Amino acid sequence: MFTVEQIEEAHSKVKSGTDFPNYIREIKKLGVIAFETWVRDSHTEYFGENEFKTVSKPSYANLEIKAVCDPLKFRDYLKIHQKGETDYFTFCKHCAETGVEKWTVSLHSMTCTYYDMADNEILTEKIPE
Repeated sequence: MFTVEQIEEAHSKVKSGTDFPNYIREIKKLGVIAFETWVRDSHTEYFGENEFKTVSKPSYANLEIKAVCDPLKFRDYLKIHQKGETDYFTFCKHCAETGVEKWTVSLHSMTCTYYDMADNEILTEKIPE
């Protein structure tokens, strides 16, 4: 199965949101079938076949997630990130600011879904293949 180190190597090539689809393709080849990233510290749980799971360490000190979600502002921040105008940490700060607690990615359905603190779905997007 895959290791966190292999995933981090693939992630090191991501400079902005425009690089995300290539990153997804690369980790899919490693055997990742899904992952869940927590905005507070960017630790991520990666899932593979046969209930395989590995977890990354936090990437930064805890961010405070707003209790009330602002989906419209989040979508604006997401759009600028996807255009390559912000880096990963800035995007995570924007998620926290707008009340996004985590996102989950399914490599089977090629979707990324964002959730608030109450586990309400904020947005689901198709990942370009």
